[in-house]
Amino acid sequence: MRGLGLARIAARAEWLRLRLFARRQARRAALAAVAAVFLVAALAVLHVAGAMALACVVRPIWAALIVAGIDVVIAAIFALLASRDRPGPAEREALQVRMVAQEEVLATVSLATLLARYLRRR
Repeated sequence: MRGLGLARIAARAEWLRLRLFARRQARRAALAAVAAVFLVAALAVLHVAGAMALACVVRPIWAALIVAGIDVVIAAIFALLASRDRPGPAEREALQVRMVAQEEVLATVSLATLLARYLRRR
């Protein structure tokens, strides 16, 4: 029974930790969204300034197309980098450790339950 009590305490602590983690992540996401709005505005101004500077050398339509082409190339590079994202060795090992730990907990709880039932019958 002590093991089940400890498991309940651990589950409650984990639930509390996850709730607090979710709250912290929501706050971070909101702040990141505000930062992203200002970043998009800065990038828009930077694009306009780049196109205006380039318009001194080529016609304005070509300046806009050159800036758009550079944006497409940059976006393609980042899309390729994002598509190559794979779990690293540490992440895979952590998953294996978690799975083994869960199996051990299940085996321990199952053994304790069976032992408790056996002792009650005697």
